[in-house]
Amino acid sequence: MINSKNLLLTAVLLSITSLSFGQIITSKKEAVKKGVYQKPEDKKKESEAMASLSKKTETAVAYQEVKQPEVKSTTKGTPKPKKYSIDKSEPDDKDLLISPPENYLAMQMINNAMEFLGVRYRGGGTTTAGMDCSGMVTAVFDIFDLKLPRSSHEMATVGEKIDEKEAKKGDLIFFKTSRRGISHVGIITEVTDDNEIKFIHSSTSQGVVVSSMNEAYYKKTFVQINRVLQ
Repeated sequence: MINSKNLLLTAVLLSITSLSFGQIITSKKEAVKKGVYQKPEDKKKESEAMASLSKKTETAVAYQEVKQPEVKSTTKGTPKPKKYSIDKSEPDDKDLLISPPENYLAMQMINNAMEFLGVRYRGGGTTTAGMDCSGMVTAVFDIFDLKLPRSSHEMATVGEKIDEKEAKKGDLIFFKTSRRGISHVGIITEVTDDNEIKFIHSSTSQGVVVSSMNEAYYKKTFVQINRVLQ
């Protein structure tokens, strides 16, 4: 006969085991009944999800541990400019001649004067309807709010007289085409390398044209050149 004390001891041990390890499931049917049964495929999915979460956590921790590159502040002052040195190994070019820049105003005045090419001659005229020599010069200077005397004779008293060899674009050139003295004026538009002087003026026979000092008529009647633009 089984001792009653042994039965009591066995009961106590089973009770302790149940408390220590939870419910004791003896069959699949019982597990389903108690709501603790999990299908194998569901258990596999759960395991994969846990593994993925664990991997992401490890990656995040590893990223935080990576030392980020140091970014230098741009508010501590501007960088110093680079210094460039001149290469002195090449000898100076003694033959290099740099011409002085042309007078910008003179170039603009010449450009505007060229707009009058072909305008017919008209005594006393200062517009595109017709203009005489001093009228053309007056019209060009008026565009830039520069005032000159109206007649060529009076214009010859303005500015500084220049030697023919020193002529430049924008200078006024004067001629004596009548017995009354200076009676014709034009604006120098070009001085070529061989010192040919070209000028724009209003001719009585052709209207506003560009002529050359090399023409016999203008060589004969030439008087002076005045510089009014400095």
